[in-house]
Amino acid sequence: MNSYFKNSEVKKEALLLYYSKLNALNIEHQILNIETSFGNTNIIATGNKNNKPLVLVHGTNGCAPLALEAFGNLSNKFRVFAVDVVGQPNLSDENRPDMSGLDYGKWMYEIISRLNIYEVYLVGISFGGFISLKTLVYDDRRIVKAFLIAPAGVINGNPLTTWYSVFLPLKLYKWTKNTKFLNRFLKTLFSYNDAFALKFLALIFLNYNIDFSTIPLITSQDVKKIKTPIYFFTAENDVLFPGGKMEKKVRCIFKSLKNFTVFKNAKHVLSQEDNNKIIEFILKSKLQ
Repeated sequence: MNSYFKNSEVKKEALLLYYSKLNALNIEHQILNIETSFGNTNIIATGNKNNKPLVLVHGTNGCAPLALEAFGNLSNKFRVFAVDVVGQPNLSDENRPDMSGLDYGKWMYEIISRLNIYEVYLVGISFGGFISLKTLVYDDRRIVKAFLIAPAGVINGNPLTTWYSVFLPLKLYKWTKNTKFLNRFLKTLFSYNDAFALKFLALIFLNYNIDFSTIPLITSQDVKKIKTPIYFFTAENDVLFPGGKMEKKVRCIFKSLKNFTVFKNAKHVLSQEDNNKIIEFILKSKLQ
């Protein structure tokens, strides 16, 4: 299998960072490996096995430990399955499903089926939100509630603003290797300073074949297939997927919408304070 990493040494370095983040979380966990049609998928399972299942899906160029860092406290009341998305810099196989169809939904359905879990709480972050939407469209019978956090695949921000504040600094960083451009990129997207993100993404952006394909937006016809109660959490100052703009579309087309939250003065990657509010919301919804 061809690798998206420049070479084996870079991949080894990325995986060392992966394990360093996982170890720093200091949580009891199991490593599971699920065989799917789209390659072997790595999953970090944590929390009491008798609790209700919750599947946690990270964003692009990310990994399960990063999602657990933000939402690991959900394991106090759930059996959390944090999934390493295939085709991303993590422990899953380096295959990338077709974004235009329902491949990602089929992949996730296979994972949930082979874990033999039902009445699943599905939590998707950014690109993980896109995957969650594809899952709901493909087959939502095992999903009891879905929580989407700054999800991709619903709307896009202003293309000129996105180019200038996100893609241009990234390209300048790749050309010059000057971290001031990477810091500019992170400042645009992150609500806080993240030293690990700086280190991890510095490696990934220079040594990994990132998929810059346009993420297709969900259609009104697809939304009609979703019956699962769905909850959105977005950011006011998200240049990729602005919360205010998203709310207008979501309230118009999502008939199973139960709640829409826009965090004020927040960027695409939410602060831990805002993440904790989402955790509290999900835990309360478990009691309803």
